[in-house]
Amino acid sequence: MKQMTLQNMAQACGGTVIAGACDSKKEAARIVIDSREVTQGDVFVAIRGERVDGHQFIPAVFQQGAFAVICEQKPEDIIGPCILVESTRDALRALAAFYLDVLNIPVVGITGSVGKTSTKEMIARVLQQKYIVHKTAGNFNNEIGLPLTVFSTPEDAQVAVLEMGISDFGEMTRLAKIARPNIMVITNIGICHLEYLGTRDGILKAKTEVFDYLKPDATVVLNGDDDKLCTVKAVQGEAPVFYGIGEEAPGEAVYGKKAVYADDIVSRGLRGIDFVLNQNGQSRNAHVAIPGEHNIYNALAAAAVGDALGLTLDEIVAGIAAARTIGGRTNLIDMGDYLVIDDCYNANPVSMRAAIDVLAQADGRTIAVLGDMGELGIDEKKLHYEVGAYLAEKHIDWLFAAGELSRELVRGVEEYPDFTTQFDYFGTDTDALCNCVCDFIQPGDTILVKASHFCGYTRIVEKLTKKS
Repeated sequence: MKQMTLQNMAQACGGTVIAGACDSKKEAARIVIDSREVTQGDVFVAIRGERVDGHQFIPAVFQQGAFAVICEQKPEDIIGPCILVESTRDALRALAAFYLDVLNIPVVGITGSVGKTSTKEMIARVLQQKYIVHKTAGNFNNEIGLPLTVFSTPEDAQVAVLEMGISDFGEMTRLAKIARPNIMVITNIGICHLEYLGTRDGILKAKTEVFDYLKPDATVVLNGDDDKLCTVKAVQGEAPVFYGIGEEAPGEAVYGKKAVYADDIVSRGLRGIDFVLNQNGQSRNAHVAIPGEHNIYNALAAAAVGDALGLTLDEIVAGIAAARTIGGRTNLIDMGDYLVIDDCYNANPVSMRAAIDVLAQADGRTIAVLGDMGELGIDEKKLHYEVGAYLAEKHIDWLFAAGELSRELVRGVEEYPDFTTQFDYFGTDTDALCNCVCDFIQPGDTILVKASHFCGYTRIVEKLTKKS
């Protein structure tokens, strides 16, 4: 890792080298927080977790070949170089910020209530038409995951695409001090993390903490159709780049027309969407191979980022067409006789509706296998009820649900006027739900599986996709 010498690391994180002479020019091979992963030349950061304290593994990591250790207390037996700091979590973030400065490449930051990961994947795919791109793996987007993403950046990377996820005030500030984005994308201000952020205005305030830590002359890219984001005025004296469907701004917007927009949209069902991409006075026919109108927004955000980094419109369209989903996020798994829509990584009311919209486009029987949505605060029952009503409005054929809050999903279906959706509720018995769904499906079915991550619905997808 370039310039990650013992002295540079100590200076970057405000630590003190307390022991262990070493070659002053020697650079760390990797920065690691899991002692089991330490190999020759790595630096181990001893994190105190809820169940495990990394400090107890310091002797072991030196035996495994660690170059140095960053710790909060002086080890009893000092075997190798140690950097003593007040907080190893703070040190981890400071080191990441230092290393990103060393790499000196453009950083694209992505946040929002819904669609961060899908938008990240779309942006990375577009930028790969021209650059070597390093992107957040999975959802390594928090105060531990973001530094680890930065540390894993190859030295030949030309752009970093970093997802930034938060659930409380102040978290974005800490992430932004690491990333210092050159381009910042906010996908939307939805209904999630209300348990901590209170209202959508609270979410907007928390997300936009990032604006105070952008690089000079940064570009801000915002969803111009979002009723909160469309009210954002100049950031660092510059107007944001707004994107959305149709050129005209919504009534409450502070801007005139969108810089990047889609029109002439044609759904191809589960085969994706065709549309016309408009940007800089030019237009191109474009295709997203992923179903759901929300993926047009992901494509438009990617187009805005591509333009900011010098891609041609033809390169942008090619990148959009090449984009695919990843596991757990509108991932279509064709089992031959039936189709599984794996969208079980996480859930909130906005993403639930988007997933239901995708399911509604399927031929044959449509089956929703849904679970609880977490962190919705005092209105959690009402929000589940409204998703149930939406599912009934879309005439989904069957609902299978489990979870304490999912009883409200069922009630939303039951109380919808002239509902046609049939349903089965399993209380908190997810295993019973899984077994019933696997026995119930028949050729031609499309099955959506979606819930917040803590519900563990990945095992339902696994069983459905292993069914003979």
